Amino acid sequence: MSELLHTDPEVYEAIQNEMARENNKILLIASENYASKAVLEAQGCVMTNKYAEGYPHKRYYGGCEYVDVVEDLAISRSKAIFGAEHVNVQPHSGTQANMGVYFAVLKPGDTIMGMDLAHGGHLSHGSRVNFSGIFYNVAGYGVSRETGMIDYDDIRKIAIERKPRMIVIGASAYARTLDFKAFHNIAKEVGAYTLADIAHIAGLIAAGVHPSPFPYCDFVTTTTHKTLRGPRGGMIMCKAEYAKLIDKGIFPAIQGGPLMHVIAAKAVALKEAMTPEFKRYQEQVVINAKRLADNLIKMGYNLVSGGTDNHLMLVDLRNKGITGKDAEAALDVSGITLNKNAVPFDDKPPMITSGIRIGTPAVTTRGMKEGEMDRIAEYIDKVLSNVGNENVYNDVKIEVMELCRRFPVY
Repeated sequence: MSELLHTDPEVYEAIQNEMARENNKILLIASENYASKAVLEAQGCVMTNKYAEGYPHKRYYGGCEYVDVVEDLAISRSKAIFGAEHVNVQPHSGTQANMGVYFAVLKPGDTIMGMDLAHGGHLSHGSRVNFSGIFYNVAGYGVSRETGMIDYDDIRKIAIERKPRMIVIGASAYARTLDFKAFHNIAKEVGAYTLADIAHIAGLIAAGVHPSPFPYCDFVTTTTHKTLRGPRGGMIMCKAEYAKLIDKGIFPAIQGGPLMHVIAAKAVALKEAMTPEFKRYQEQVVINAKRLADNLIKMGYNLVSGGTDNHLMLVDLRNKGITGKDAEAALDVSGITLNKNAVPFDDKPPMITSGIRIGTPAVTTRGMKEGEMDRIAEYIDKVLSNVGNENVYNDVKIEVMELCRRFPVY
């Protein structure tokens, strides 16, 4: 990065500081991961220079023969991994992937049914502050107050009453296995499309450690930077009958030129996802999440739904007398980065919250296993049992840095 240091020392310094932060802190944000060096190289390549409006072999610009190669590779690898009939790898993000699907088959004012943001859903599944809740009528669903899990009988009742045009399946803070078949049956009964947003669990699905939505859903969207461990971006997968609608829903409906350097990085990440090592990695992600969850439960923490089936857990801190905001701040000072998160039926505002969300993809990428999950649980409990104690923060920070030193990111 010598050229950057010469050209823009301020940006260079910020990047160096970010590298140090990632190396010296334990990252437990469920939606973040570490991309490989190969992915980083591809994303920083000369394909950032190329305009390539349109699709492979049908571009609006000349000189696209090499960017066509990488987009074709990304598409074919996605099909092989997920068993999809059609793939569009151009969405700039997961939200734009969802927007592309909505624009392809819905009209403004149609009713969509998605998990409520306050119960673990995503902004683009119908939040009223997001385009999805502005352009469309929303019939939200949530989890049971008693179990913290999705109640499919309740979803069926809502669907019959509201008759949505599309049912959105997926979450950003739900720790249990999604029953795609149950959603499919409900959608079929009311004549709705099904969209599975697998942004969080795409890597798990690719490795076969979470059921696949593809036998049951019309559309599947994902990001590529969470459990898939690729660059920040999105994809849409669908049945062949919707291919033209989806492609038009992305370009020219909501995007112009695709980010070809990012698509090149997506292709690299997808190749990595086809390896036996990737499957073992995803299996370890789930093992680590269960181990960490079990430790926290034994320490007296309340986990929404009582545990986890996937890569994350949602911790309700109300019995500990701590807010999510205070917990996030205390842990960050101590070298542990995670995010405050609303819990179902939360009585605190979104910028305060009663909970924290914890995920294991990033620490698993570093090579950490069950023993390290035991230690991380101890660190978390030590900090949250001593909120405001700077001496405890410093002690934990030293231990965290030593653990991180043993498991370098790059």
